[in-house]
Amino acid sequence: MLDKNKAIKLKRGQTAAKYSSLANLILAVIKGVVGLLSGSVALIADSVHSFSDIFASFAVYLGLKLSQRKPDQKFPYGYYKIESFISLIISIIIMGTGVEIGLESYHAFLNPTTIGIPLISLLTAVISVFVSFALSVYKTRVGTEIGSKALMNDGKHSLIDVFTSIIVFFSILTSFIGYPQLQGLAGIFVAFLIIYLGLKLSKNDILVLLDACLDPEKVKKIKNLSMEVDGVENVHDIKVRRSGPFVFADLHLETLKEFTVEQASEISNNLEKQIKAEIDDLDGLNIKIEPKEKLRFRGAVPIKEDNGLNSNFSEHFGKTPYILFVDLYKGKITDFYVKENPGKRYERKKGIKAAEFLNNEKTDIVSEDVVEGPMYVLATEFVRIKSPEGKNLKEMVLNAVK
Repeated sequence: MLDKNKAIKLKRGQTAAKYSSLANLILAVIKGVVGLLSGSVALIADSVHSFSDIFASFAVYLGLKLSQRKPDQKFPYGYYKIESFISLIISIIIMGTGVEIGLESYHAFLNPTTIGIPLISLLTAVISVFVSFALSVYKTRVGTEIGSKALMNDGKHSLIDVFTSIIVFFSILTSFIGYPQLQGLAGIFVAFLIIYLGLKLSKNDILVLLDACLDPEKVKKIKNLSMEVDGVENVHDIKVRRSGPFVFADLHLETLKEFTVEQASEISNNLEKQIKAEIDDLDGLNIKIEPKEKLRFRGAVPIKEDNGLNSNFSEHFGKTPYILFVDLYKGKITDFYVKENPGKRYERKKGIKAAEFLNNEKTDIVSEDVVEGPMYVLATEFVRIKSPEGKNLKEMVLNAVK
């Protein structure tokens, strides 16, 4: 479901793309008219180039608009990748622009020409430089703020327009002062730079569409936040992928203690809130919680007297005089010890004090029917509570770990 903040981000990008399309349309018409009147092939070519900019900006507008569609049965993860696909199209357009400029520059080098109305032509080229630079800054800034690769790429496309307009300016100027061949050489050099930029951008777009992990810092941040969760022993299989302006992530948490469904759900919800607070472009987080295979356990059983494993079981958790602690490894008893129950000395909250004592002793399992108050205290440390089953204490402990 697309929330309000994400919708606002996409709307901002859509607005930026719309204004860019209108500005490029006006610029293309001005350069085309002046180019035809002056006979400047460079201005006419730059006008055609600006019309390709209109298509690119419109493509970004369309991509961001379609990205706002809600997920459905056919596209359960939403339509965000339309934006990434549009970004790839723009990267291809950038490379095509480089080839176009290279061919025009080569033609200008072989066939240098003079032009009419040079001052108006120079002024048109200067206006094109400033407008293209302003559009580049505007689109790059908005694209960075909303995380839109398509809009950022379109900003780079406008930055290329700045260089092409500079080339046009110098081609007109050198033609005017008698050195028309220089415009061709400069144009060929810039064309190679443009093609290189297009290749670099398209590589990134393809990797995004293939769900490659391009955010190692986000992976590290998610792992650090997950390891801060109480009870989490390890984090693995962290997968982060970008889809348009947003990020999706999956991870597995390993815990030393078993959680109830409610506890696992609470951990997932809290962790998701923490991660989304740190990574604002995170759209979806899938958390799988699984208990780590544990070989060592510490069980606790309330007893009436201090007689080790031969003691008698006590049915009064808070009032019991002693508690037997049993250490187990691979289902076998390796050690045990008995301690007095500090909770019995209190007039009130005997069970809660006993539960706090068990938590301090790093208990994993309690073999006893515990009432609500102590049960809550034990649950905060994820201690498993098992009803006592067995003929003696040893059987009760061994049955509790099964």
